[in-house]
Amino acid sequence: MDIEDVRKLSAVEFKVYGRMALFSDPLTRVGGEKCSYSVPTYQALKGVIESVYWKPTFWWFIDEVRIMNRIKMHSRGTKLHKMVGNSSDISIYTYLADVCYQVKAHFEFNLFRSDLAEDRDLNKHVGIARRMIEKGGRRDIFLGTRECQSYVEPVRFGSGDGYYDNLPEMPLGTMLHGISYPNETGKPEIQTRFWRPVMERGVIRFIRPDECTLVRTVRKVDDLF
Repeated sequence: MDIEDVRKLSAVEFKVYGRMALFSDPLTRVGGEKCSYSVPTYQALKGVIESVYWKPTFWWFIDEVRIMNRIKMHSRGTKLHKMVGNSSDISIYTYLADVCYQVKAHFEFNLFRSDLAEDRDLNKHVGIARRMIEKGGRRDIFLGTRECQSYVEPVRFGSGDGYYDNLPEMPLGTMLHGISYPNETGKPEIQTRFWRPVMERGVIRFIRPDECTLVRTVRKVDDLF
């Protein structure tokens, strides 16, 4: 079975929604405050499906996300305790409000883990993943940060009416795509990836991590695994 067959057969679709979300823009975190991107990042959605079902036998890849609700933001004051002393500071966090996304994803087997070759059973893993989506996931689901509790349900991608269905194109500027770790790339370094997404009729089609050209090395590591 070639890689394209694996992608098609391992595909899953789900809806994730919640009262709020915070997909932090790294540029706003320097001073201790956080401001969300207007749409979810690849890394955040990967975290959602990994909370639904994950094993070291495979990697999840996010293919598309559909923005269902109008993009709304609200700010909150958050008390942060200082590392030294008993005092605290107030920081302003800007969240997305009333969010709902349809997501299409698939998995591919982790070829770095030859010790798990016997567990590369496509039908088993996709069956478990779809059942876990129906049950709402194996672990708590959240959108971006721990306080943004959310919920997962099965859905047919593209069903229902979305707020941006009639908007032909919306460039979103330069955004964080995700973080690449040594056990995923085989390289002795941790990297951050950026890209320039465009939302078309409410849908963002993600490029694969290895297709990102805006890559920055955060630090080198001594041990790959």
